[in-house]
Amino acid sequence: MSKPIAIGALLFDGFELLDMFGPLELFGLLPEHFSIHMVAERVGLISSAQGPQCLATDSFSDAREYDLILVPGGRGTRTEINNDALLAWLAQQATAADYVCSVCTGSALLACAGVLDGCRATSNKVAFSWVAAQSDRVEWVNEARWVEDGKRFTSSGVSAGMDMSLAVIGKILGFEKATEVANWAEYEWHQDSTRDPFAKICGLV
Repeated sequence: MSKPIAIGALLFDGFELLDMFGPLELFGLLPEHFSIHMVAERVGLISSAQGPQCLATDSFSDAREYDLILVPGGRGTRTEINNDALLAWLAQQATAADYVCSVCTGSALLACAGVLDGCRATSNKVAFSWVAAQSDRVEWVNEARWVEDGKRFTSSGVSAGMDMSLAVIGKILGFEKATEVANWAEYEWHQDSTRDPFAKICGLV
């Protein structure tokens, strides 16, 4: 069997808990296919937006490449859009990775790093205007649960990252395996990427 797909899950102060651990719960149900690595600018404990901390075991200076990059959103993105080290790491990793995924306002970080230039992408609908203002080189999709453009997957807010992650699992391992994972997690998978009631609630459509 080929070695598991290495996920580089990006941590920064003020990351959103469900953005990160919703997707990782689903990928983590398939340890034979995915290995999870928590990455930050420096090794150590990183505080989430809600308070609980997560241990980053890999750092940017390790110069390790990952097969799949996972970027959460959260309050911390407002600061990290000005973190040159983080943006440079994202730009470098996105070049080498097979898949680049963001949840919520994580797409703002990808946009600022130039990773979404010329691509379609979406984000959290409450913060959509702020995210879209970070780059005019992205075709921002107002109404979408998630958007797939080549190897780039971007999702709407918070829980939408789980729907997107199942779509990624389905792309890699097939729809049946993704459905199995959703059932194991007792999660009702919203399989229609265009179904986005929150875009209307937030006045985007």
